[in-house]
Amino acid sequence: MIGAHKPIIDLVLSEENLRHGLDDAEVGLWALDLVDRTFHWSDAARRLFGGSAPANLEALLAPLAAEGRNPLREAVDRAVSQGTPFDLQHGIATPAGMHWVRLRGGIIRGPDGAPRLLGGVLMDIDDQKRLEEALRTRESHLRSILETIPDAMVVIDERGIMQSFSTAAERLFGYSSSEALGQNVSLLMPEPDSSKHDSYMARYRRTAEQHIIGIGRIVTGRRRDGTTFPMHLSIGEMNPGGDRYFTGFIRDLTEHQQTQARLQELQSELVHVSRLSAMGEMASALAHELNQPLAAISNYMKGSRRLLGASEDPSAAKIEVALDRAAEQAMRAGQIIRRLRSFVSRGESEKRVESVAKLVEEAGALGLTGAREQGVLLRFNLDPVNDLVLVDRVQIQQVLVNLFRNALDAMTQSPRRELYASSHRIEGDLIEVTISDTGSGFAEGVLPSLFQTFFTTKENGMGVGLSISRSIIEGHGGRLNAESNEFGGATFRFTLPAAPNEGAGIDG
Repeated sequence: MIGAHKPIIDLVLSEENLRHGLDDAEVGLWALDLVDRTFHWSDAARRLFGGSAPANLEALLAPLAAEGRNPLREAVDRAVSQGTPFDLQHGIATPAGMHWVRLRGGIIRGPDGAPRLLGGVLMDIDDQKRLEEALRTRESHLRSILETIPDAMVVIDERGIMQSFSTAAERLFGYSSSEALGQNVSLLMPEPDSSKHDSYMARYRRTAEQHIIGIGRIVTGRRRDGTTFPMHLSIGEMNPGGDRYFTGFIRDLTEHQQTQARLQELQSELVHVSRLSAMGEMASALAHELNQPLAAISNYMKGSRRLLGASEDPSAAKIEVALDRAAEQAMRAGQIIRRLRSFVSRGESEKRVESVAKLVEEAGALGLTGAREQGVLLRFNLDPVNDLVLVDRVQIQQVLVNLFRNALDAMTQSPRRELYASSHRIEGDLIEVTISDTGSGFAEGVLPSLFQTFFTTKENGMGVGLSISRSIIEGHGGRLNAESNEFGGATFRFTLPAAPNEGAGIDG
């Protein structure tokens, strides 16, 4: 049986059939005669050169770019002098355009052992080059994305050694990429995590139990200068070629936590001012209501004293004294209430130049909490040119929060839920702010009483929110009005005094 295969093997390995097989596979053969320096090419090699293969080495070098000529010339010289094979890639200009080939060659010696030919193969690598270029483009694109996103990226191997350290990571941690690469990622952690990290990695390799991978967690990072900061860490795992790597995306939460602290502080201010305003509104209402009965009590007592003046009762003198003192206390109570009402009505506040956009933004962070979960679409159109007003920041934010919350409450059962906030300048150096919703709107007869103290359409409302809001706006020299809108909801408009000096600083 072995002998039966020999003719087939001879046929396959014969020079002619081998050459035809290589031609069909687009692998060209070439040989450089080292005596006369002429080239000899197979048909496939000629096709790779666009049908016209160079006759000698200089002709081969001529179409190559300058940076490609010397390496090929040096490779040929080394092969002749040292017998060293070579493997080079070159772009060849053909009538059809640039064509990339791979040139591999080595020395073929004559019967006397002297170098006779330099021969080898020529392969088409256009597809390979296009793939490499596509990969380079994608890698460059990915690198540009990773260098511009604010989140830092760190890649480590299964031993915790950092393999990649993005530009954002350099900015965040204070280490350069060259300083971080090759170091254990525990370098970026404070104690006790720094000391325990290797044991965490070992436990994961042993159990494959995920504690943070694919989950994300808020942890603490450590900068080069030793300072720590809160960060959100998300980790993904990859296994190229059986090796295990972990990619961590890190977001600095310092500013986020500062913002949250600022919002909590602002919320506390608003709650405090809201309570004071409610107390003031109630005090004003009580002063108005109690002043008349107190005056009546005083008058009745004075009348009773006059009647006692004609009485011969031995106790009349004592009764007169008691009535005089009671009348004095009634008058004193009236004076106290009048002073309290006068204090409340003054509405003294600290007014500064503020940005309408910033007022709406901060008030929205408090008053519009839950809007997204409720499915409310927010549309803001705030005039960036006419943006500065002279106001008490906390008081105006109190008004905005109240209007925002009322709008959300009104849209709870609405099929369409949209809230609009806009601002623009009107006559009289005023900035008008408009808040509109697509809620249930106003019932018939509600508008005339809407801003009265203790009037409310809510089941558990106190009826002081809109009354306080109008008092605040009027205390700023503006007006607060309400009307139904084209969507069937409510629209509130209030005006504020534009800042007299556009160049004045804004309180941050």
